[in-house]
Amino acid sequence: MKDSAPKALRLYLLRHARSGWALPGQRDFDRSLDEVGYIDAERLAQTAADRGIRPDRILCSTAVRCRETAEPFFRTVSEVLDIRYIDALYSGPTSVYFDLIDAHRHLNTLMLVGHNPMIEQLLYRLVGDDAAREALPDGYPPAGLATLDLPAAGDAASARLVSLLLPTS
Repeated sequence: MKDSAPKALRLYLLRHARSGWALPGQRDFDRSLDEVGYIDAERLAQTAADRGIRPDRILCSTAVRCRETAEPFFRTVSEVLDIRYIDALYSGPTSVYFDLIDAHRHLNTLMLVGHNPMIEQLLYRLVGDDAAREALPDGYPPAGLATLDLPAAGDAASARLVSLLLPTS
């Protein structure tokens, strides 16, 4: 029988890397990474692998730019990563992100690959406005990866920001 009580969780919040502008007639959903975005996604995955970041599961928006951001993790972190693509991470509100976190509390580590403003709003709600503003005074950048520790119990603003990996390009 699986214990359903919430437990401490290491959470990785990854905003997709930089994408190009939509081409005429192209849906926002189908926008891909631009050249800088591809480079940042590759560097981020390599840095994550070097630091031993290997989530038990990745929940990724189905949007092209998010899938292209998550894909380098297969090559550099592990080709057996458990990655699941979730439509609601593309267009859903921040509450969808919270619901997904709650539904995966049985894991030790979880990565969400998504979009702004939801990723930034999620960070603010989890660590509190002051800590989030201090850590990212210019907002949550594309290809930014925050590592948070969420306690087993507590209010929404009781997470601790452990580290930030920011793009170098």
